[in-house]
Amino acid sequence: MDFSKDDLSEAKRQIDSTLHKLRETVKTLEAKKQMKNYKSQITLANRRIKAFELTNYLIEKELMG
Repeated sequence: MDFSKDDLSEAKRQIDSTLHKLRETVKTLEAKKQMKNYKSQITLANRRIKAFELTNYLIEKELMG
């Protein structure tokens, strides 16, 4: 699929926003007194963070080249 630079830039902007929210969610969940009750949510959020970081890297690479 071909995407314009504007499409890629907007996708990156949206991913950056979602990454920020996910990181804040992890901080909030890790600060809970009963953190072990939120372990699965923390794991899921961290996996999503890694996936979005990878996606961001690939978008940046595409925008550069």
